[in-house]
Amino acid sequence: MKQFILIIVLISFFDMFSQLPIMSPFAKSLGASPAFIGLIVGMYSFSNMFGNILAGYWIDKQGGKKVLLFGFPLTAAILLLYTIVTTPGQLMAVRFFHGLFSGFLVPAAFTVLANRETESKQGKSMAISGVAVGISAIIGPAFGGIVASKYNVEWVFIIIACAMLLIAGCSAFILPNRSVTLSSKVESSFYTLFSILKTPVLAFSFIGAFSLMFAQGVLAYMLPLQVESLNYGTHFSGMLLSTFGITAILIFGLPTNRIFDKYPHHHTMVLGMTIIGFALILLSNAASLPYLFICMILYGAGFAFLFPSISAMLVEQTDEETRGKAFGLFYAFFSLGVVAGSSLTGILSVSFSTGFIIAACLLFANSIWIFIYFKRKAALHEGME
Repeated sequence: MKQFILIIVLISFFDMFSQLPIMSPFAKSLGASPAFIGLIVGMYSFSNMFGNILAGYWIDKQGGKKVLLFGFPLTAAILLLYTIVTTPGQLMAVRFFHGLFSGFLVPAAFTVLANRETESKQGKSMAISGVAVGISAIIGPAFGGIVASKYNVEWVFIIIACAMLLIAGCSAFILPNRSVTLSSKVESSFYTLFSILKTPVLAFSFIGAFSLMFAQGVLAYMLPLQVESLNYGTHFSGMLLSTFGITAILIFGLPTNRIFDKYPHHHTMVLGMTIIGFALILLSNAASLPYLFICMILYGAGFAFLFPSISAMLVEQTDEETRGKAFGLFYAFFSLGVVAGSSLTGILSVSFSTGFIIAACLLFANSIWIFIYFKRKAALHEGME
């Protein structure tokens, strides 16, 4: 059962990662201007935020299984629309609905996974789920690029759509039917999105998600430019990103994942943010290929500490009646971080060195703020005793 849920997580992220290397050329082939290409690429993340939030409400009312059984076939249908678009405007519309409906999948998958684990094992569970995310991040872009170049870009969408339909069919029989009983707290709308955002630990989880993906957005935008400026082949950009992913997967999947249940999640969260910040500072001055690979190994280690920590913090601060909305918000902040990171550095027209420093400063500032909060909370608790 758990392995099947991890396959669901992998397919949900694989959909997004597989289109990274093909969407810009696809939009260009339809006659889109450079500015419109940027809008087309960013539209997925923009509408994905709304899909995440809508999914949160639906998950808490109907359960994650029903959302997955609806989301996978609908997303598959939208994927097939890519094969018939002929204008940039049509592609923009398809990207909007693709982001919106695929936004149902990840919060539902993680909610189903979280509801199957005991509280004491949430850190390890989220770390193992990170393996699925990391694998999709490594093989997704390669799959999209290879299939599009050897066959046709339409086949990327067709194959993923078929995989989603297959997963939806299997989910109907494999995933358990979980009845969701709404308490008076939910019926009175006490747990609204605003009240979730006001919960300090949940807010820090969302801040961690935003910070992580802000850095990821900057990295995806700036690293290829840095590699190009150093006169290395473009394939090294993919190798460097794979290095960060492989490092994270090793930490997620090896016995090292036990640390996520051994130490407080806010400790590993702050550690992860700090490590990523240092990796970005080092990247801003990197001038050789070996140095770049070392930086990406360090970045991958920081990612591996941060992602399970913020996910486990969210799970521990919610119950089955509110977890869907919380995960919806969580992945909305993921999407917002990617959009903000890549867009801000693009609008400011900064160099890759400055872009990395901006992202590092955000991570350092948030990690210091979170560290001070929990330090004061611990001191207050000791004083009361």
